[in-house]
Amino acid sequence: MTRVFVAWFAITGLISLILNSMVSQYDWVQPVQSLIAIAFLVGVVIIVALRLSPGERGRWLAILLPSIVALFVGLVVAPQVGILLVGGAIGWVIAGVLLTRSKMPMEYREAVKLLRKNEYNKAAQVMERIIDIEPNEPNHYRFRAEIYRLAGKLKPAIRDYQKMTQIAPQSALAYNGLAEVYLQSAQYDLAVEAARKANTLAPDDWVTYYNLGMIEDRLKQSDAVIENLNKALALKVKDARHRLLMHLYLLRAYARLGRSEEAEAQLKLLKKHAGGLEEWQTILKSEQAETLREVLGADVDLALKLSTGEWTLADLMRGKTL
Repeated sequence: MTRVFVAWFAITGLISLILNSMVSQYDWVQPVQSLIAIAFLVGVVIIVALRLSPGERGRWLAILLPSIVALFVGLVVAPQVGILLVGGAIGWVIAGVLLTRSKMPMEYREAVKLLRKNEYNKAAQVMERIIDIEPNEPNHYRFRAEIYRLAGKLKPAIRDYQKMTQIAPQSALAYNGLAEVYLQSAQYDLAVEAARKANTLAPDDWVTYYNLGMIEDRLKQSDAVIENLNKALALKVKDARHRLLMHLYLLRAYARLGRSEEAEAQLKLLKKHAGGLEEWQTILKSEQAETLREVLGADVDLALKLSTGEWTLADLMRGKTL
Protein backbone atom coordinates (compact mmCIF):
# COMPACT_ATOMS: atom_id res chain seq x y z
CA MET A 1 0.00 0.00 0.00
CA THR A 2 2.87 2.39 0.78
CA ARG A 3 4.19 2.31 -2.79
CA VAL A 4 0.79 3.08 -4.28
CA PHE A 5 0.28 5.93 -1.81
CA VAL A 6 3.71 7.44 -2.60
CA ALA A 7 3.09 7.16 -6.35
CA TRP A 8 -0.29 8.89 -6.05
CA PHE A 9 1.21 11.61 -3.87
CA ALA A 10 4.01 12.14 -6.40
CA ILE A 11 1.59 12.40 -9.35
CA THR A 12 -0.80 14.87 -7.73
CA GLY A 13 2.06 16.81 -6.14
CA LEU A 14 3.85 17.20 -9.47
CA ILE A 15 0.71 18.47 -11.20
CA SER A 16 0.08 20.93 -8.36
CA LEU A 17 3.69 22.16 -8.53
CA ILE A 18 3.41 22.81 -12.25
CA LEU A 19 0.15 24.69 -11.79
CA ASN A 20 1.62 26.69 -8.93
CA SER A 21 4.08 28.29 -11.35
CA MET A 22 1.11 29.47 -13.44
CA VAL A 23 -1.06 30.78 -10.58
CA SER A 24 -0.60 34.44 -11.46
CA GLN A 25 -1.33 33.92 -15.17
CA TYR A 26 -4.70 32.17 -15.20
CA ASP A 27 -7.78 32.46 -13.00
CA TRP A 28 -8.65 28.79 -13.38
CA VAL A 29 -5.44 27.55 -11.76
CA GLN A 30 -6.47 27.92 -8.11
CA PRO A 31 -9.81 26.04 -8.49
CA VAL A 32 -8.01 23.26 -10.32
CA GLN A 33 -5.42 23.04 -7.56
CA SER A 34 -8.24 22.71 -5.07
CA LEU A 35 -9.72 19.87 -7.09
CA ILE A 36 -6.31 18.19 -7.22
CA ALA A 37 -6.10 18.35 -3.42
CA ILE A 38 -9.51 16.72 -3.19
CA ALA A 39 -8.54 14.15 -5.83
CA PHE A 40 -5.49 13.26 -3.76
CA LEU A 41 -7.64 12.61 -0.69
CA VAL A 42 -10.21 10.65 -2.71
CA GLY A 43 -7.36 8.57 -4.08
CA VAL A 44 -6.16 7.91 -0.54
CA VAL A 45 -9.66 6.71 0.38
CA ILE A 46 -9.71 4.35 -2.61
CA ILE A 47 -6.27 3.00 -1.70
CA VAL A 48 -7.41 2.46 1.88
CA ALA A 49 -10.60 0.75 0.74
CA LEU A 50 -8.78 -1.65 -1.56
CA ARG A 51 -5.65 -2.45 0.41
CA LEU A 52 -6.54 -2.67 4.09
CA SER A 53 -8.35 -5.29 6.13
CA PRO A 54 -12.07 -4.68 6.77
CA GLY A 55 -11.46 -3.47 10.34
CA GLU A 56 -8.70 -1.03 9.43
CA ARG A 57 -10.59 0.02 6.29
CA GLY A 58 -13.60 1.13 8.32
CA ARG A 59 -11.38 2.99 10.77
CA TRP A 60 -9.57 5.01 8.08
CA LEU A 61 -12.71 5.73 6.05
CA ALA A 62 -14.35 7.11 9.20
CA ILE A 63 -11.34 9.39 9.65
CA LEU A 64 -10.90 10.53 6.04
CA LEU A 65 -14.42 10.93 4.63
CA PRO A 66 -15.51 13.82 6.92
CA SER A 67 -12.20 15.55 6.18
CA ILE A 68 -12.74 15.24 2.43
CA VAL A 69 -16.23 16.73 2.73
CA ALA A 70 -14.88 19.63 4.77
CA LEU A 71 -12.10 20.28 2.27
CA PHE A 72 -14.52 20.19 -0.66
CA VAL A 73 -16.81 22.70 1.01
CA GLY A 74 -13.92 24.93 2.03
CA LEU A 75 -12.13 24.89 -1.30
CA VAL A 76 -15.03 24.83 -3.77
CA VAL A 77 -18.41 25.67 -2.20
CA ALA A 78 -17.54 28.23 0.48
CA PRO A 79 -13.97 29.47 -0.04
CA GLN A 80 -14.64 32.42 2.31
CA VAL A 81 -14.42 29.99 5.24
CA GLY A 82 -11.92 27.73 3.55
CA ILE A 83 -9.12 28.31 6.04
CA LEU A 84 -11.35 27.34 8.95
CA LEU A 85 -12.64 24.21 7.22
CA VAL A 86 -9.19 23.11 6.06
CA GLY A 87 -7.92 23.51 9.62
CA GLY A 88 -10.91 21.58 10.90
CA ALA A 89 -10.30 18.79 8.41
CA ILE A 90 -6.67 18.44 9.47
CA GLY A 91 -7.71 18.52 13.12
CA TRP A 92 -10.29 15.80 12.51
CA VAL A 93 -7.69 13.52 10.93
CA ILE A 94 -5.28 14.00 13.84
CA ALA A 95 -8.02 13.48 16.43
CA GLY A 96 -9.37 10.45 14.57
CA VAL A 97 -5.98 8.76 14.47
CA LEU A 98 -5.47 9.35 18.19
CA LEU A 99 -8.95 8.30 19.23
CA THR A 100 -9.27 5.21 17.03
CA ARG A 101 -5.73 3.86 17.11
CA SER A 102 -5.62 0.14 17.66
CA LYS A 103 -5.69 -1.03 21.26
CA MET A 104 -5.74 -4.48 22.77
CA PRO A 105 -9.37 -5.39 23.47
CA MET A 106 -10.36 -5.59 27.11
CA GLU A 107 -10.95 -9.34 26.81
CA TYR A 108 -7.38 -9.88 25.63
CA ARG A 109 -5.98 -7.96 28.58
CA GLU A 110 -8.18 -9.92 30.97
CA ALA A 111 -7.17 -13.24 29.37
CA VAL A 112 -3.47 -12.35 29.61
CA LYS A 113 -3.84 -11.65 33.33
CA LEU A 114 -5.48 -15.05 33.81
CA LEU A 115 -2.73 -16.75 31.80
CA ARG A 116 -0.13 -15.31 34.14
CA LYS A 117 -1.95 -17.13 36.92
CA ASN A 118 -2.13 -20.33 34.84
CA GLU A 119 -5.94 -20.09 34.84
CA TYR A 120 -6.31 -21.37 31.29
CA ASN A 121 -9.98 -22.38 31.42
CA LYS A 122 -11.03 -18.95 32.65
CA ALA A 123 -8.89 -17.28 29.99
CA ALA A 124 -10.59 -19.35 27.27
CA GLN A 125 -14.01 -18.42 28.69
CA VAL A 126 -13.09 -14.74 28.51
CA MET A 127 -12.20 -15.12 24.83
CA GLU A 128 -15.54 -16.82 24.27
CA ARG A 129 -17.21 -13.48 25.06
CA ILE A 130 -15.42 -11.53 22.36
CA ILE A 131 -15.84 -14.38 19.86
CA ASP A 132 -19.61 -14.23 20.43
CA ILE A 133 -19.50 -10.51 19.65
CA GLU A 134 -17.07 -10.73 16.71
CA PRO A 135 -17.37 -14.28 15.34
CA ASN A 136 -15.59 -13.44 12.08
CA GLU A 137 -12.40 -12.01 13.56
CA PRO A 138 -9.69 -14.65 12.93
CA ASN A 139 -7.27 -13.34 15.55
CA HIS A 140 -9.74 -14.14 18.34
CA TYR A 141 -9.64 -17.81 17.38
CA ARG A 142 -5.86 -17.72 17.12
CA PHE A 143 -5.51 -16.28 20.62
CA ARG A 144 -7.92 -18.82 22.12
CA ALA A 145 -6.17 -21.65 20.28
CA GLU A 146 -2.90 -20.65 21.91
CA ILE A 147 -4.63 -20.66 25.31
CA TYR A 148 -5.84 -24.19 24.64
CA ARG A 149 -2.33 -25.21 23.58
CA LEU A 150 -0.90 -23.90 26.83
CA ALA A 151 -3.56 -25.89 28.67
CA GLY A 152 -2.66 -29.03 26.72
CA LYS A 153 -6.12 -29.14 25.10
CA LEU A 154 -5.13 -29.90 21.54
CA LYS A 155 -8.51 -30.84 20.05
CA PRO A 156 -10.18 -27.45 20.74
CA ALA A 157 -6.95 -25.74 19.65
CA ILE A 158 -7.14 -27.58 16.33
CA ARG A 159 -10.82 -26.61 15.96
CA ASP A 160 -10.02 -22.94 16.53
CA TYR A 161 -7.20 -22.94 13.98
CA GLN A 162 -9.44 -24.77 11.51
CA LYS A 163 -12.06 -22.06 12.05
CA MET A 164 -9.39 -19.44 11.47
CA THR A 165 -8.48 -21.03 8.12
CA GLN A 166 -12.15 -20.90 7.13
CA ILE A 167 -12.51 -17.22 8.03
CA ALA A 168 -9.12 -16.21 6.63
CA PRO A 169 -8.21 -18.81 3.98
CA GLN A 170 -5.27 -16.68 2.78
CA SER A 171 -3.70 -16.43 6.23
CA ALA A 172 -0.34 -18.18 6.49
CA LEU A 173 -0.52 -17.60 10.26
CA ALA A 174 -3.65 -19.74 10.45
CA TYR A 175 -2.07 -22.66 8.60
CA ASN A 176 1.21 -22.31 10.49
CA GLY A 177 -0.65 -22.49 13.78
CA LEU A 178 -2.66 -25.47 12.60
CA ALA A 179 0.54 -27.21 11.51
CA GLU A 180 2.13 -26.63 14.91
CA VAL A 181 -0.84 -28.07 16.80
CA TYR A 182 -0.96 -31.11 14.52
CA LEU A 183 2.78 -31.53 15.15
CA GLN A 184 2.22 -31.30 18.90
CA SER A 185 -0.45 -34.01 18.68
CA ALA A 186 1.87 -36.20 16.54
CA GLN A 187 -0.46 -36.00 13.52
CA TYR A 188 2.49 -35.51 11.21
CA ASP A 189 0.78 -36.11 7.87
CA LEU A 190 -1.83 -33.44 8.63
CA ALA A 191 0.88 -31.18 10.04
CA VAL A 192 2.99 -31.30 6.90
CA GLU A 193 -0.08 -30.65 4.74
CA ALA A 194 -0.94 -27.51 6.73
CA ALA A 195 2.70 -26.38 6.75
CA ARG A 196 2.93 -26.69 2.98
CA LYS A 197 -0.20 -24.56 2.62
CA ALA A 198 1.34 -21.92 4.90
CA ASN A 199 4.52 -21.99 2.84
CA THR A 200 2.55 -21.55 -0.39
CA LEU A 201 0.79 -18.52 1.10
CA ALA A 202 3.98 -16.96 2.51
CA PRO A 203 6.94 -18.13 0.40
CA ASP A 204 9.13 -15.26 1.63
CA ASP A 205 8.66 -16.01 5.33
CA TRP A 206 11.42 -18.15 6.86
CA VAL A 207 9.01 -19.40 9.55
CA THR A 208 7.00 -21.36 6.99
CA TYR A 209 10.14 -23.14 5.76
CA TYR A 210 11.30 -23.75 9.33
CA ASN A 211 7.99 -25.32 10.40
CA LEU A 212 7.89 -27.42 7.25
CA GLY A 213 11.46 -28.64 7.76
CA MET A 214 10.84 -29.44 11.43
CA ILE A 215 7.79 -31.56 10.58
CA GLU A 216 9.61 -33.29 7.73
CA ASP A 217 12.40 -34.10 10.20
CA ARG A 218 9.84 -36.03 12.27
CA LEU A 219 8.75 -37.86 9.13
CA LYS A 220 12.43 -38.53 8.27
CA GLN A 221 11.97 -36.93 4.86
CA SER A 222 15.62 -35.96 4.77
CA ASP A 223 15.84 -34.51 1.25
CA ALA A 224 12.84 -32.27 1.92
CA VAL A 225 14.32 -31.18 5.27
CA ILE A 226 17.53 -30.12 3.54
CA GLU A 227 15.71 -28.25 0.80
CA ASN A 228 13.36 -26.31 3.04
CA LEU A 229 15.74 -25.46 5.87
CA ASN A 230 18.40 -24.23 3.47
CA LYS A 231 15.73 -21.96 1.97
CA ALA A 232 14.88 -20.73 5.47
CA LEU A 233 18.52 -19.96 6.27
CA ALA A 234 18.89 -18.15 2.94
CA LEU A 235 16.22 -15.70 4.19
CA LYS A 236 18.66 -14.49 6.88
CA VAL A 237 17.10 -15.81 10.09
CA LYS A 238 18.23 -13.47 12.87
CA ASP A 239 16.89 -15.59 15.73
CA ALA A 240 19.80 -17.67 17.11
CA ARG A 241 17.45 -20.14 18.81
CA HIS A 242 15.81 -21.16 15.58
CA ARG A 243 19.05 -21.20 13.62
CA LEU A 244 20.37 -23.67 16.21
CA LEU A 245 17.47 -26.05 15.60
CA MET A 246 17.72 -25.64 11.83
CA HIS A 247 21.35 -26.76 11.95
CA LEU A 248 20.32 -29.66 14.21
CA TYR A 249 17.64 -30.85 11.79
CA LEU A 250 20.00 -30.43 8.83
CA LEU A 251 22.68 -32.35 10.72
CA ARG A 252 20.24 -35.16 11.42
CA ALA A 253 19.04 -35.22 7.79
CA TYR A 254 22.55 -35.42 6.38
CA ALA A 255 23.43 -38.12 8.94
CA ARG A 256 20.42 -40.21 7.90
CA LEU A 257 21.54 -39.93 4.27
CA GLY A 258 25.12 -40.90 5.16
CA ARG A 259 26.48 -37.55 3.94
CA SER A 260 29.13 -37.18 6.62
CA GLU A 261 30.92 -34.10 5.28
CA GLU A 262 27.74 -32.01 5.14
CA ALA A 263 26.72 -33.35 8.54
CA GLU A 264 30.08 -32.36 10.02
CA ALA A 265 29.68 -28.85 8.61
CA GLN A 266 26.27 -28.53 10.27
CA LEU A 267 27.70 -29.78 13.57
CA LYS A 268 30.32 -27.03 13.49
CA LEU A 269 27.61 -24.44 12.82
CA LEU A 270 25.46 -25.84 15.62
CA LYS A 271 28.33 -25.48 18.10
CA LYS A 272 28.60 -21.77 17.22
CA HIS A 273 25.09 -21.16 18.55
CA ALA A 274 25.78 -21.53 22.28
CA GLY A 275 23.75 -18.39 22.93
CA GLY A 276 20.72 -19.84 21.17
CA LEU A 277 21.05 -23.05 23.17
CA GLU A 278 21.16 -21.11 26.44
CA GLU A 279 18.03 -19.21 25.40
CA TRP A 280 16.17 -22.46 24.77
CA GLN A 281 17.27 -23.87 28.11
CA THR A 282 16.02 -20.75 29.90
CA ILE A 283 12.71 -20.75 28.05
CA LEU A 284 12.02 -24.43 28.61
CA LYS A 285 12.47 -24.06 32.35
CA SER A 286 9.39 -21.83 32.49
CA GLU A 287 6.25 -23.25 34.03
CA GLN A 288 4.27 -22.16 30.99
CA ALA A 289 6.65 -23.84 28.53
CA GLU A 290 5.17 -27.34 28.85
CA THR A 291 3.87 -27.17 25.28
CA LEU A 292 7.31 -26.27 23.97
CA ARG A 293 9.00 -28.92 26.09
CA GLU A 294 6.77 -31.60 24.57
CA VAL A 295 7.61 -30.53 21.04
CA LEU A 296 11.21 -29.33 21.31
CA GLY A 297 12.58 -30.65 24.60
CA ALA A 298 14.26 -33.70 23.08
CA ASP A 299 15.74 -31.59 20.26
CA VAL A 300 17.24 -29.10 22.69
CA ASP A 301 18.65 -31.96 24.79
CA LEU A 302 20.25 -33.47 21.69
CA ALA A 303 21.69 -30.10 20.67
CA LEU A 304 23.23 -29.81 24.15
CA LYS A 305 24.79 -33.28 23.96
CA LEU A 306 26.24 -32.57 20.53
CA SER A 307 27.53 -29.15 21.57
CA THR A 308 29.33 -30.52 24.63
CA GLY A 309 30.74 -33.55 22.82
CA GLU A 310 28.75 -36.00 24.92
CA TRP A 311 27.37 -37.23 21.63
CA THR A 312 29.40 -37.38 18.42
CA LEU A 313 28.51 -37.32 14.76
CA ALA A 314 29.31 -41.04 14.69
CA ASP A 315 26.54 -41.61 17.24
CA LEU A 316 24.01 -39.99 14.92
CA MET A 317 25.35 -41.80 11.87
CA ARG A 318 24.78 -45.09 13.72
CA GLY A 319 21.19 -44.05 14.44
CA LYS A 320 21.60 -43.53 18.18
CA THR A 321 18.51 -41.98 19.78
CA LEU A 322 17.72 -40.32 23.09
